[in-house]
Amino acid sequence: MYKTKIAGIGHYVPEQVVTNEDLSRHMETSDEWIQERTGIKERRYAKKFEETTSILGAKAAKIAIERAGITPDDVDFIIFATLSPDYYFPGSGVLMQRQLGMSKNEIGALDIRNQCSGFVYGLSIADQFIKTGMYKNILLVGAEMHSFGLDFSTRGRGVTVIFGDGAGAVILQPTEEENQGIMSTHLHADGREAEHLAFINPGAHGGVHNPEHDYGYPTKEENEYGGLFLTDKMWEEGDYYPNMNGKHVFKYAVTKFPAVIMEALQQNGHTPQDLKMLIPHQANLRISQFVQKRMKLRDDQVFNNIQKYGNTTAASIPIALSEAWEAGKIQRGDLVCLAAFGSGFTWGSALLQW
Repeated sequence: MYKTKIAGIGHYVPEQVVTNEDLSRHMETSDEWIQERTGIKERRYAKKFEETTSILGAKAAKIAIERAGITPDDVDFIIFATLSPDYYFPGSGVLMQRQLGMSKNEIGALDIRNQCSGFVYGLSIADQFIKTGMYKNILLVGAEMHSFGLDFSTRGRGVTVIFGDGAGAVILQPTEEENQGIMSTHLHADGREAEHLAFINPGAHGGVHNPEHDYGYPTKEENEYGGLFLTDKMWEEGDYYPNMNGKHVFKYAVTKFPAVIMEALQQNGHTPQDLKMLIPHQANLRISQFVQKRMKLRDDQVFNNIQKYGNTTAASIPIALSEAWEAGKIQRGDLVCLAAFGSGFTWGSALLQW
């Protein structure tokens, strides 16, 4: 059975830099308030009416494809991870396929919705396809365009200040080389905590999961069919933005992050000290620092770039991995761990040798 290697990697972040001071012109916040709670100094926002999630993904994909030494026609499967797709449906995978001129080969495109854990979940899925010999060149993309749907008022600052736009991509191929490739992946979820970090409206839930909340739905007498996706009350009260219970998420994340990292290390007979690099999902610098301290890792063993880009959810790990590789911090044969935690709750890790 083959192992799976990362044959090419690339990332793209929009040109527009949005600082904490920029946000303070639209909501009651400050650079000090944001940095103290998240470590974020700035983030990138895509160009309105010019860039979308699939377009960001395509830009990152082109770099990964070129670095892998292949052409778009060589790709035989696409996996696209995002929580901010261009359309509710179809998924962004086929839109990116069209932009890259890959549609004529009619290869499959799989969209996955595992939010911050999306790239790790996608890596695990691709690994199974590669190991069994089904595909030889899988394009895995994590891309997000959060800026289109955030609440730029004081009401929404707890979420808005955290997120940014960007994309990362890898080409995955089979390898029989010693000391190279994905060693194992580990995926977990706990749906009991779903509403603590969620984009609930508009949706097709009809209030079933949260009957105490008044969404403004019409009665059956008022509207026999439909009327449950988006209501006047949601629109009037701005009840269509992502929401997060930050303290609860933080408490859960700092427990699950170290656990899933250790799960990967122990399964493969390693300790934290063996790691060349830990690439955590860039959710919050304080979470990464807490995990680093708990696992007794040195500063040079953990890569963080949330200070520059904010939380780019499914894109954060491939962007960070790409930057770390470009900076020469990861070399052939190095032991690298990727780990993520996010909405769902979902979390996971992957241990690999570069």
